[in-house]
Amino acid sequence: MGLKSWNDARFPHRNHADPGLLGLDDRPADRPILHLHHADGCAMITASPKVLIVEGRFYTDIADAMMAGVSTVLDNVGAAYERVTVPGALEIPAAIAFAHEAAKNGRSLPGYDGFVALGCVIRGETSHYDYVCGESARGLQDLAVREKLAIANGILTCENREQAWARAAVEQKNKGGAVARACLDMIALRRHFGL
Repeated sequence: MGLKSWNDARFPHRNHADPGLLGLDDRPADRPILHLHHADGCAMITASPKVLIVEGRFYTDIADAMMAGVSTVLDNVGAAYERVTVPGALEIPAAIAFAHEAAKNGRSLPGYDGFVALGCVIRGETSHYDYVCGESARGLQDLAVREKLAIANGILTCENREQAWARAAVEQKNKGGAVARACLDMIALRRHFGL
């Protein structure tokens, strides 16, 4: 089995609920194998990924639910991960940039293979919601493209707490688990291209 693709549309049979499809096949306990399937076969990428989770904790209960999904997926593949917190979604891109720059300059070794951005923005009475949603997403995308980083955006943007809970809860939409899988997919793709 393994990661079927960075593009689930090409592989509709992929079952995200099955931990066996998270990128591992009969791996030794200390050395997970990430698979990236493509038209010519399967590129096998070895080594446990190291992931930095940057968590905006403005809504702590929702953040905890998202983190439960993330940690389950990362634990299942044997990934090493660190978790840092920031006040809210707007601070997440800067925290990832700090970590990347520290690793690039040799201040933080060995660096991270990928990054998970976790947060939640719920619409309020003013236009602040629009700015926070747009600018946090733009900051993450700019970093990913400019620095060629494997960043998975798990910042929920919701109209109300009910929508946020439906997305964050592991037993419902489990967006935390989905964003962890997206990060692993991007790590595999990045490695596939030799980055």
